[in-house]
Amino acid sequence: MAMGKKKLMLICAVAVIVILAAGIGFWLLNGDDTKESPQVAATVQESTASPAPVMSAYYVVLPQPFTFNVTGDTRDRVVQIKVQLMVRGDKNEALAKQHIPLIESTLLQAFGVATVEQLRSPNGRDQLRQQALEAVKATMVKVAGTPAVERVLFTGFVMQ
Repeated sequence: MAMGKKKLMLICAVAVIVILAAGIGFWLLNGDDTKESPQVAATVQESTASPAPVMSAYYVVLPQPFTFNVTGDTRDRVVQIKVQLMVRGDKNEALAKQHIPLIESTLLQAFGVATVEQLRSPNGRDQLRQQALEAVKATMVKVAGTPAVERVLFTGFVMQ
């Protein structure tokens, strides 16, 4: 019986050592090893101490979709685009709403230079959207002194 008791004690001791080793290994592998240099810690504290105020995004829906003809190699096509403008802050939203007729005119001029080949490809549509944005920003700077519009969004696009 003494021999059985010694075996049991030995098995328990080995089990305790294995459990302790597993616990220490887990602690070492999953411990907090994200020690930062003092410069990084200072930068993180500065950025969290004074976050830049982010103005809310507002979407100004232009009341009517744009319908226009575009020229192509074989035949002309009719295109209809629904547009929304993304602006930041109440002031820019009010400016965009105040100047909707001017923005619509500017967009129609920008859309008028498009071709069927350009509008068939996603890159061409992105290019047209970027050109329209630049035209609207330039117009708003002339009229209101600020670009006001951050993005021109196509929320509907049909080409027949």
